[in-house]
Amino acid sequence: MSGKARVVCLRPEEDFLKIGVTPPESLSIVYLAPDAPELAETLRAAEAVVIPAVGPALDAALFDGSAVKLVQVTGAGVDRLDKPAMETLGVAVANVAGGSNSALADYCVAAALNLLRRMSWASSEIRNGNYATFRAAMIAASLRGLEGLTVGIVGFGNIGRSVAQAFKSMGSEIVYFDPLVEESAVPTELGARRLELDDLLAAADVVSLHVPLIPATENLIGEAELAHMKPDAVLINAARGGIVDEAALAAQLTSGALGGAAVDVYSTEPPEMSNPLLSVTGEAADRLLLTPHIAGITRQSWAGLFEAAWANVVRVVNDGEAPLNRVY
Repeated sequence: MSGKARVVCLRPEEDFLKIGVTPPESLSIVYLAPDAPELAETLRAAEAVVIPAVGPALDAALFDGSAVKLVQVTGAGVDRLDKPAMETLGVAVANVAGGSNSALADYCVAAALNLLRRMSWASSEIRNGNYATFRAAMIAASLRGLEGLTVGIVGFGNIGRSVAQAFKSMGSEIVYFDPLVEESAVPTELGARRLELDDLLAAADVVSLHVPLIPATENLIGEAELAHMKPDAVLINAARGGIVDEAALAAQLTSGALGGAAVDVYSTEPPEMSNPLLSVTGEAADRLLLTPHIAGITRQSWAGLFEAAWANVVRVVNDGEAPLNRVY
């Protein structure tokens, strides 16, 4: 026996090494795939488990009877785990809060500009030989930048505020909806106004979603909510797929009643070919930007997330301290 605390990691060692993060040598780390047949047996002797935020649900029964004290997520989302079951088992679950905020903010601003300025659409038209006609159409459309536009942030926690700050730096006006955040708690430099959801949707030129997926937020943005939005507005979802009714969004884009949408997350991932968003065609498809759940992923953000995650594992299993950022 090495005397080192055993940790099971459900992401490849290469994920860490390729961006310059070396997992702690003070730990005995076993790297396994989530579906490895030996996972349950290996967990019995492990003191901690490190998992990605995105992936299939993990059965809490895996931890029953194990020595696991901590499940450490290398990101923010903890919806792979069953909260009541983990609480019953007494296994702490911790995430890394705020590590992807800057990357997410970059994505949201870039996605909004892509749609408002028709960048991807223009690239497609030029490749099809339509340079002159599409350039003329873009000029005639008086395309907007972000300066002076109203950006509505739905969910004004740490991520929402980081995104708001990024848009604010581009000259946008900020409004937000979050029943848990009073205006008095918002940094004055953001100048953000709190609105009810329907009022925000009606006022905003860009709507960016930053709420967790819980029963209260499932299909938060559906047919009725989309109908409240301006016909030239842009919707960005880099939170969780189930927050937006995908069929309603596809219909709104197809009808021309919504200016555009950027979608980074889906009700199932990867999205099935039956997903309504994959059936959007024609001009509506040019106003729909689809990305594969990468809004928060950059070399810089991953390095910060991984370093913080491993430091928390060491804190718990080597130092005997309570975990930071314990979610439950």
